[in-house]
Amino acid sequence: MQSFPKPLTSEEERCYLERYRNGDEDAKNILIEKNLRLVAHIVKKYNNSGRDMDELIAIGIVGLVKAVNTFDADKGNRIVTYAARCIENELLMMLRSERKLTREVSLYDPIGTDKEGNEISLLDIVENPEMDIADRIALKGSIHQLYDNLDRLLSSREKEIICRRYGLGGQPAATQKEIAEKLGISRSYV
Repeated sequence: MQSFPKPLTSEEERCYLERYRNGDEDAKNILIEKNLRLVAHIVKKYNNSGRDMDELIAIGIVGLVKAVNTFDADKGNRIVTYAARCIENELLMMLRSERKLTREVSLYDPIGTDKEGNEISLLDIVENPEMDIADRIALKGSIHQLYDNLDRLLSSREKEIICRRYGLGGQPAATQKEIAEKLGISRSYV
């Protein structure tokens, strides 16, 4: 069974942080080593993500190193509190980027067959400008219901974020990063 070093006490943590601020790289390494238990603890939550545990731990350690490099003790928190958030963010960023890749679809991928048994691709459907009148009416009704629900269920700020993100209301779709910069909020809030 693998065991981790005991975590630092508050006093030890302050001492090593001070040494690291003064250029002691060994102090930085000790801060990282003594917080490896935290990485393992947080990674357990992502055990069902389908990723190899060692890979998740490696990504968590990247978050821990970033935390140690950017931690500001003057803000009154312990490094564990800050590092937990950094580790979690690193894991979430990796999982989000993977999800983005799995959602990519080719217009040429087969999606089914037509009445004659011919294979149909997404491009075949997109290229066909003719839409059945019943489908057009149903689509208009769905769009109207969507906008009603946006007005009824969301605050004006939430509505603005959703509309910008998905390109509703005649505006182009924007990334989380673009919206965050435009509205002065974090990507995770978007």
